[in-house]
Amino acid sequence: MLYMKAKSQFVCQQCGASYVKWVGQCSNCGAWNSLVEQVVENTGVGAKSALAKGAVSGKKLDYVKIATIVPSDAKARLLTEFKDLNTVLGGGILMGSVSLLAGQPGMGKSTILMQICATVAKTHNVLYVSGEESAGQVKLRAVRLGADSDRLSFAASTSANDIAKTIETGEFDLVIVDSIQTLAMDEISSAPGTVSQVTNCGNLIIRAAKSTDTAVVIVGHVTKDGTLAGPKVLEHLVDVVLNFEGDRYGGFKTVRAVKNRFGSTNEVAIFEMGEKGLKEVANPSAALLAERTNTDGSIILATLEGNRPILVEIQALATKSNYGYPKRTASGFDLNRLNLLIAVLERRTKLRLSEQDIFVNVVGGMKLNDSAADLAVCMAIASAVAGRKLSDEYVVFGEVGLGGEIRSAFRSDQRIAEAKKLGFSHAIGPATIKDKFVIPVKDLRETLIRYVK
Repeated sequence: MLYMKAKSQFVCQQCGASYVKWVGQCSNCGAWNSLVEQVVENTGVGAKSALAKGAVSGKKLDYVKIATIVPSDAKARLLTEFKDLNTVLGGGILMGSVSLLAGQPGMGKSTILMQICATVAKTHNVLYVSGEESAGQVKLRAVRLGADSDRLSFAASTSANDIAKTIETGEFDLVIVDSIQTLAMDEISSAPGTVSQVTNCGNLIIRAAKSTDTAVVIVGHVTKDGTLAGPKVLEHLVDVVLNFEGDRYGGFKTVRAVKNRFGSTNEVAIFEMGEKGLKEVANPSAALLAERTNTDGSIILATLEGNRPILVEIQALATKSNYGYPKRTASGFDLNRLNLLIAVLERRTKLRLSEQDIFVNVVGGMKLNDSAADLAVCMAIASAVAGRKLSDEYVVFGEVGLGGEIRSAFRSDQRIAEAKKLGFSHAIGPATIKDKFVIPVKDLRETLIRYVK
């Protein structure tokens, strides 16, 4: 039986112009790198004549009363060994759901997935499909992590057609696909990892998972700037998108849901890597502050990771610049936000930072995305520049406005509770908080004068 490849064309995502081959710039609208390969639909004479006559292909939908539908949350969930990860997923991996796990190379994606397999395979049939590793390589990791159950199977394949056909058999309750960028469909001639391949392979696997109520977890690669590689449509197709973040060489690693059809996107699971794989961090605040030494440039911030309050150390270092242009470097904190706060410090206080190289570090490999970290960063910089320090009794949180005013912080009650649990005496925070534990401050300059000594 002859097998014909589907025809494809390259379509500009800005203006819709099509080309028979890829070019760097669209000659119609002038956009660069906007051409995406797409499969050509049937536009033959038969199809055109049917459209002209108003004929409609297809059949009547089989519909049901919405009152008779069983809610998705009522279905069974596959629980992992990680309590916090189950919470991030909305209570576990839902049967029939498709989840996408993305992270930097070496972060531990394959490790955490094998640990999930080890737990789920105790009671359910699990298939691990790899397009990147051989059976021997996966076996070594499985033995190290204790995933040697008879209900755990392995297959090495890069064919999306074969994987979808295997899922459609319904033999497995959970299927791991590592990774979507290595898969290819037989009907498309482009290389694996291209937009057309990723989109169509994802569609094929999702349809197979939904038809058999099989839970599927797909691994996705990321680009240099940390965003998910490939088309954005893949994130729209799946049910759950998980980001695996952190420092690959040490420190804490976090898993958070940026999309979740079955639960909240405000939860986070925090892990650290050990000899036996990843393990959850029960008290990250205590671990982050265990080695802290109170010196100038060191401030304790009460922040939030999702809905979870954490105390983390902010370190700042200021040295005289040897060049005409001062250097600003941030690790774990947004560099643009740091430049803005430095400008506020120069304008609203008497600090002169134009001749200072400033370095800011968030201890433990944490990456902050919390506006309430502003006050702690400003106080750390002021402490480093002035050679003074803040008392061990205080934690700090609050947003800093362009006028130097201290603004309110989200979920301040959880931040305060975490600080009390760790034995701190007071918190320096926005004046809008009515709590005896909080020392209210309204202005950045007055705060630095009173408390950085």
